[in-house]
Amino acid sequence: MTAGGRQSPRVNVDEIEFTAVRAQGPGGQNVNKVSNAVQLRFDVARSSLPEAVKERLLALDDRRIRADGVVVIKAQRYRSLERNRDDAIARLQALVDAAASVPKPRRATKPSAAARARRVDEKIRRGRVKSLRRPPEL
Repeated sequence: MTAGGRQSPRVNVDEIEFTAVRAQGPGGQNVNKVSNAVQLRFDVARSSLPEAVKERLLALDDRRIRADGVVVIKAQRYRSLERNRDDAIARLQALVDAAASVPKPRRATKPSAAARARRVDEKIRRGRVKSLRRPPEL
């Protein structure tokens, strides 16, 4: 859900390219024989996502989004290819959900007069404490 109660756009699975690759890390002999990890590729520009979501998605500072606008996610958390595929889709959807939420505009504010007075009082108090640390003048 995004701001205003709207549903974020769903990722169309037909627009995703999957590649089975070998997983890294421990796994004994099985890791050398079976391609259980999934590499997901999703071209943001050619997707059916709304234009505003595409722009915010490409503007995200995320290393999974390449310079050419392709999202690459490698999922190798599970031993099953199907579970890794579902995990990759869920992670892509989470990325789209983050881009779908419209950031609330920030309104500039000023500190209150009481807050400014407290700050100055604290600075004066700290200065007095520090002045007591000095060696006495002869």
